[in-house]
Amino acid sequence: MLAKTYGSAVYGVEASTITIEVNIGQGTKFFMVGLPDSAVKESEQRVESAIKNHGYKMPRQKVVVNLAPADVKKEGSAYDLPIALGILKASEQLAAEALDKYMIMGELALDGGLRPIKGALPIAIEARRNGFKGFILPKENASEAAIVDELDVIGVENMGQAIQHLEGTEVIQPVNYDTRDVFSYEQDNYASDFSDVQGQENIKRAMEIAAAGGHNVIMIGPPGAGKTMLAKRLPSILPPLSLHEALETTKIHSVAGKLGANGKLIAQRPFRQPHHTISDAALVGGGGIPQPGEISLANNGVLFLDELPEFQRSVLEVMRQPLEERKVTISRAKVSIDYPSNFMLIASMNPCPCGYYNHPEKECVCAPGVVQRYLNKISGPLLDRIDLHVEVTPVSFDQMTADRKAELSREIRARVINARSIQDKRFEENDEIFNNAMMSSNMVKDICAINPAGKTLLKTAMEKLGLSARAYDRILKVSRTIADLAGAESISIEHLAEAIQYRSLDREGWAG
Repeated sequence: MLAKTYGSAVYGVEASTITIEVNIGQGTKFFMVGLPDSAVKESEQRVESAIKNHGYKMPRQKVVVNLAPADVKKEGSAYDLPIALGILKASEQLAAEALDKYMIMGELALDGGLRPIKGALPIAIEARRNGFKGFILPKENASEAAIVDELDVIGVENMGQAIQHLEGTEVIQPVNYDTRDVFSYEQDNYASDFSDVQGQENIKRAMEIAAAGGHNVIMIGPPGAGKTMLAKRLPSILPPLSLHEALETTKIHSVAGKLGANGKLIAQRPFRQPHHTISDAALVGGGGIPQPGEISLANNGVLFLDELPEFQRSVLEVMRQPLEERKVTISRAKVSIDYPSNFMLIASMNPCPCGYYNHPEKECVCAPGVVQRYLNKISGPLLDRIDLHVEVTPVSFDQMTADRKAELSREIRARVINARSIQDKRFEENDEIFNNAMMSSNMVKDICAINPAGKTLLKTAMEKLGLSARAYDRILKVSRTIADLAGAESISIEHLAEAIQYRSLDREGWAG
């Protein structure tokens, strides 16, 4: 007898429906076809054990399991449950007429229990798109899949519960998840706030400008100056995620298996801080069936690289294309997958190996030329993609113990949102540009026009400070963002002057 169940395969952040066909006929062997990998092939042993431990019989006839379409590679152990139910249906041990109305996924333990799967959210979206009544999956993934409305999400703990629900002997109620209520509550619920940071007003200002224009930032300063503390609070002043952005971000984390038990919609902008020993593949993504890397997990949020010169040169260079195109393409022999990587890069570094070059109190002990060699670990093309270079100085004791209350993140965020709304109107006819940092050189000429006095100031600054040619466009972009924060229609001398000071690493002789 032939039976069909339905599962799904995830490629990138999208899922596609897989039909599991089970046919039982004359013979004695078990066959698995349809390009299954080793984990799928091994399901025979798990399925047989689970079936027996639930009081059913494994057919001693020829069992053929076909995973269609047969030319698409199937990976992972999440096909166990639909294969087991298909075998029971084909052997007439399961009387479930509604079997073909459900998308079914889950890894089986030997006793029939279910273990969580990856990619439950994109699979649930695919199930709704194809008109399935519901989605049966492990209970640990149910809240994640329930983000999708108009779909009955049935969380089960073992194969027995799935059978009882399908046969109608013990109907399990769908999981309810009020996406909008949870989303609105979590949006502003940040654990860290800029009010925790005493002093460093100039760095907070730079962070506000970066958030308002989507600019990348590098902070240079001695150990203990507060670089990491400031970076971790940047998501709290970025505009709140839209529901579309939240869904896209959650899908990526779901595919990577990062949501954990009882996963829910990600309502806050992600903050990723990989260690400097990270490999190329871990940063951009990789694997036989490519998985998202750190730059994709930071999509719609912040990627923080602490001690930037300590990262391998090759690791930093692979970020150049994703920083420009806001996506990363991972190609393999049989598949090419695009992952979104629209993130803000925040980097920090010591000014020299000992950490105290240009320190107001401590003396640098590095040998001549060492500081320049240390800075040269960061390539020019990568530095070219970072708009703001900010020098961070240590906070004095008086500033740390001052009674004055620092500004709250929500107050800074309000100004950032106002500036972003100006940019939304500016770029409303361009679907690929959302903020000032994404402007092309041609757009900079039109949008960031400056008056003769501004041109004179910029020319003088470039000559006297020894700024490189690549700093020109960056200064104009940052000036435009500063003007947006001030609500100004045009860029003034004051906006240009402030932007010029954020190009520390472009100054000739900065490192002696």
